[in-house]
Amino acid sequence: MTVPPLKHYLLASDFDQTLSFKDSGLVLSELLGISGFEERVAGLARCNLVQQGGELAYLIRHDPEFRGVRREHLVEVGRRIRLKGAIPALVDFLRRGIEGYLFSFFVISAAPREIVISALGGVIAPEHIYGTELEFDERSGEVRAIKRVPAGYGKVAVIEELAHRFEIASDRVIYVGDGSSDIHVMLHVNNHDGFTIAVSENKQLARIAKSTVLSDSAFSIMVPILDQLLHWRTGSIRDLFESYGLTLNEWERDRTDRVKISELLAIHERAKAEAV
Repeated sequence: MTVPPLKHYLLASDFDQTLSFKDSGLVLSELLGISGFEERVAGLARCNLVQQGGELAYLIRHDPEFRGVRREHLVEVGRRIRLKGAIPALVDFLRRGIEGYLFSFFVISAAPREIVISALGGVIAPEHIYGTELEFDERSGEVRAIKRVPAGYGKVAVIEELAHRFEIASDRVIYVGDGSSDIHVMLHVNNHDGFTIAVSENKQLARIAKSTVLSDSAFSIMVPILDQLLHWRTGSIRDLFESYGLTLNEWERDRTDRVKISELLAIHERAKAEAV
C-alpha cells in the first residue's frame, strides 16, 4: 500500500501580546525609565511615518531618549517579558505533528529579534524567529542601522519566503496575530485560502480573521485549527489537551473561541524557570 504524503502546514505567529501579555516597547521603556511610549507610537501612527508595528524600531533609531538602547537592554527586556502559558507544550506538539500532518512553526515579530530570542530562549530555536534586525556600532554599542523590519507587508515577505523554502502550498499557511499591524499579513493569507486566527478583541482584526481565540494559554490556538481546519471531534480535542497536562475547562463556541485552560504543570515549570 502507498502511504499518502504528509500535509505540511506553515504556522506563523506574532509575538507581542500574541505569545506574551505586554508590548516589548512598554517593557523597554520601563527598563530605561522613559515615559510616554504609547503616545509616541500613536503620534507615529497618525502621521503614517512607519508601518504599523515598526514604531519601536523607528524610536530606537531616531528618538533621542531611545538612542541609549544597547543589545544588553534588549536581552534584559526579553527576560522580563511575561509569556502566555503552555508555549513549550505547543512547540512540542507542533514538532511531533499528528498522523498525516506536519507543522513548521515560526515566530514573526516587529519587535527587535534580540528581545524575542531572549524571551523564548530554550523553547524556540533562534532560526525559527524573525524579528527586527538591528545593526550595532562596535565601539559605542548603539544602534546605527535597521536592516529589516517584519511589520506590515514585511510580514507578508517573510511568509512568502518560508512557504517557498519549505514548498508549502499557500492554502496551508496559518497565521496568528493580535493587532492592527497583522492586518496586511492576514489579508494576504486569507486571499490565498490560508487560515487566520486573532487572539484579541481588536475589532478590525476580528472582521478579517477566520477565527478568534481569547485565552491566556498559547496552546489555545490549536482549538480552531483542530476543530475548523482538521475537523477533529470535540472529545478528541479534549483528549489531546489532557495528554499535555492541560484541561479544557471552558469553550464557548461561536465565531470567537473563548477558551479557559488549566495548566497542571504550570507551577512546576515556573519553579524550574525561576531556579534557572
